[in-house]
Amino acid sequence: MEPTRDCPLFGGAFSAILPKGAVDVSDLRPVPDNQEVFCHPVTDQSLIVELLELQAHVRGEAAARYHFEDVGGVQGARAVHVESVQPLSLENLALRGCCQEAWVLSGKQQIAKENQQP
Repeated sequence: MEPTRDCPLFGGAFSAILPKGAVDVSDLRPVPDNQEVFCHPVTDQSLIVELLELQAHVRGEAAARYHFEDVGGVQGARAVHVESVQPLSLENLALRGCCQEAWVLSGKQQIAKENQQP
């Protein structure tokens, strides 16, 4: 298993465990303020953490799917595949006093990178 490191996100508001070799894309090109983007130096895979606006018309698992599919649509994804959607235990969240529920969605999207054809 590849060695990992704790990586602060959004100015230290929370963190994620990433492979040691993960490259912060903001060191290479501009990244929107609501995103943290990392890429693997060998596999050409990317991890994007994105803060999204509340959509009151969807809740729970449906909200996680809605946002994932919406981002894929905006990015022109050729394929969007949800692998799993799981609730997070609120007592394990640093923001537990601020939210009523939290979900994590794992999935894959096939999207052309900057300046490439889909």
